[in-house]
Amino acid sequence: MTTSTRAGALDELPVYAIAPSRRWVPIDLGELWAYRELLYFLVWREVKVRYKQTALGVAWAVIQPLFAMVVFSVFFGRFGKMPSDGLPYPIFAYCALLPWQLFAFALAEASNSVVQNQRLITKVYFPRLIIPISAVAVGVVDFAISCVVLAGLMAYYRITPGVAVWTIPIWALLAVVTALAVGLWLSALNVRYRDIRYTLPFLTQIWLFATPVAYSLSIVPQGWRPWYALNPMVGVVEAFRWALLGKAGPPGLPVAISAVTVAVLLAGGLVYFRRTERTFADIV
Repeated sequence: MTTSTRAGALDELPVYAIAPSRRWVPIDLGELWAYRELLYFLVWREVKVRYKQTALGVAWAVIQPLFAMVVFSVFFGRFGKMPSDGLPYPIFAYCALLPWQLFAFALAEASNSVVQNQRLITKVYFPRLIIPISAVAVGVVDFAISCVVLAGLMAYYRITPGVAVWTIPIWALLAVVTALAVGLWLSALNVRYRDIRYTLPFLTQIWLFATPVAYSLSIVPQGWRPWYALNPMVGVVEAFRWALLGKAGPPGLPVAISAVTVAVLLAGGLVYFRRTERTFADIV
């Protein structure tokens, strides 16, 4: 083949230009579905890295909420005499710590996910939204393991859940979506402002005490509860306790307000993440 023939053959090859999307739609479901295998491998990679070369392995998923339950039971339950709606305080606290640990871990992973994958972002194109989604999904593994301890506690205290226990996946999904919604904002901001990772532990600590984990929603004045439920984790925690511990009635208003708050945060996070992802490879 001569040089001119080879050059002509190269000219006939298709040329693809990868450019940022100019659409106002914040998410392309078709594109995400096309890269579903990449999402699966990123989740599996994070799971293996999390437990690789650890002495206790998956036991860490049990130790964290279990030890937190012990501390809460001693200082808030025994010394602080916090009300627990007539339930044993250890299971009252542990039931709330499960969705909280899921949320806190998923939020931390999602917020740092883009910066941690900077080499991947600068080398190849794929929907950047896959990175925070995969980081959030890893927390579900720990949550499933921790549920085994919850089953043991419920058997010990002879608490039998009702039909509402089948709604647990819904409330777990709401916790994950809440973490994703906030994580989208923080992950995009963390690319430009690296001090976000230093403020995240402080934010999570304040958020914990602003959520009815160590105490009951009943101590919040009735008139303040709609405003208090703007914290989306209020609805998640109360829904978990209702579904597992057989509380009097479903927390309709807190869940509804929390769900609306999450929807607004998620929509805004998707738009902001979509608009800033075009500069990730340049400044990450």
